[in-house]
Amino acid sequence: MSLQSWIIERMLRLPPALTRNVTVTKDLRIPAYDGVELLADLYAPHTIPNAPTLLIRTPYGRRGLLSRVLCRPFAERGYNVLVATVRGTDRAGGTFDPLAGDDADGLATLDWIEKQPWHQGKVVTFGPSYLGYVQLAMAPEAGDRISAMVPMITTSKFRDIWYSGDSFQLNAILAWTARIVTGERGALRADVGEIKGDKRARKAMDHLPLSEADTLGTGRRVRFFQDWLANTAPDSPYWDEREHRNRIGEITAPTLLFGGWQDIVLPGMLDDYVTMRAAGRDPYLTIGPWLHTDFTQAGPAITEALDWFRAHLNGDSSGLRELPVRLYIQGADEWREDSQWPPAGAVEQNWHLQPAATLGRDHGTGGTADRFRYDPADPTPTVGGPLLDQRTGGRKDNTELESRPDVLVYTSEPLGDPVEVIGPISARIDLRTSTENADVFVRICDVDPKGRSTNVCDGLQRITVNDHPTDDTGIRSVPVRMWPTAYRFERGHRLRVQVSGGSFPRFARNTGTGEALGSATDLAPVDYEILHSSTVTLSSTPLETDRPSRHTTN
Repeated sequence: MSLQSWIIERMLRLPPALTRNVTVTKDLRIPAYDGVELLADLYAPHTIPNAPTLLIRTPYGRRGLLSRVLCRPFAERGYNVLVATVRGTDRAGGTFDPLAGDDADGLATLDWIEKQPWHQGKVVTFGPSYLGYVQLAMAPEAGDRISAMVPMITTSKFRDIWYSGDSFQLNAILAWTARIVTGERGALRADVGEIKGDKRARKAMDHLPLSEADTLGTGRRVRFFQDWLANTAPDSPYWDEREHRNRIGEITAPTLLFGGWQDIVLPGMLDDYVTMRAAGRDPYLTIGPWLHTDFTQAGPAITEALDWFRAHLNGDSSGLRELPVRLYIQGADEWREDSQWPPAGAVEQNWHLQPAATLGRDHGTGGTADRFRYDPADPTPTVGGPLLDQRTGGRKDNTELESRPDVLVYTSEPLGDPVEVIGPISARIDLRTSTENADVFVRICDVDPKGRSTNVCDGLQRITVNDHPTDDTGIRSVPVRMWPTAYRFERGHRLRVQVSGGSFPRFARNTGTGEALGSATDLAPVDYEILHSSTVTLSSTPLETDRPSRHTTN
């Protein structure tokens, strides 16, 4: 056993290896349909007869952290692992145009695999983030050529993620852009930057106009970043060529979707799950307490994937759980299984913003509207939540944020009984604004008996004139889709709702002027009036008082 294999096995708590005799063949050439040459490395376990093929396609390089965490561990557990480049990356031919052409290049890679002497007729796929997206891109047409797949922390529709609530997810997009550009200079350098965070990219998020942020953050102008700034409309032909949401129900390969409650793509992944179910498919679903870049999810994901593949390659379902949906209940710190998402029996529970900064089950009435001013020159900062940065994202103390004058808070009385929230979360904020150019950010927090306020889930909606018209009194009713969650508020805790005008730099600041996203430089403050007719809607589930807890994060 190599020291590297031993360390990874211990860190990820993986099941025992079947072999340590793995041979790596580098720089295999794969022809794409248009003649571009892609590259791949093969990890072959030579003492395992009839090893199935595990395909991983990646834009992040074949020989960095990826190969250490994925390729060799899977090969040591009985798979011919082919890690193949996305075009235009890691010395492969062509130009890297994110999200474009991965369906065709994936199918061309399958064609090549099926002609290789080491291939034994079965292909499975695995991988996180972009490595998951490429699976969803090729799977509808691949049909039963894929025996099983595990797309992890990903979605088929990145436009709605990059423009969550019609606002630009600046932090994730610029950080990812820097990750790709740094990867061109070497996998190790990119891996270190992703773990530690890219200081230059973070600093560039403060800059206006945003059309210059890629140059400041990476050292050069990046075409796809400019394309994303320019193509804001959901019906843009640009996104039509890169979205697979309309084909996701055509996937016939057994699919396990794996994600995290604090993941930047979670809403899209759950939309994919619901679409597959509506099409008559039977996907499995696992959601844990993780962020997008949380290394601790790799072990559970690999372990579940090994069980999933064994069930669909060999008919051995002994490792599969009884029910298809497995959710980590935050607050209770336990795993729970269900037959579907959202769970059966969930009911909507409305909480209303009330006078005197209170939150209750009764409709808010009386009192004047609550007011604050949002100043894009001093934008309301991001504190925790779904971010790429492991250090700053996730569940954080919001006490300092809530002391700002541009953040309203509404807090319930201490709970007499626990409240469990599992499912989609939404808000409807009734408001007036001094300009038609504004954002609404809503966050739910858990306030413990000591007064510490910790974020649970949130969402932002950019106000548009056509989608959010005013009534004859100037009031807009703005729906806000929030991150879904599974969370238990314990007895004696309080629910809190924050309302503000932004969360920067997670979302690009609304400049208040209506200028185009990429070229805006002028800043105009916005005055808000929040009415007590506003409501937050939770999906609540009945509590089973005799249900045993299973306290674990693995």
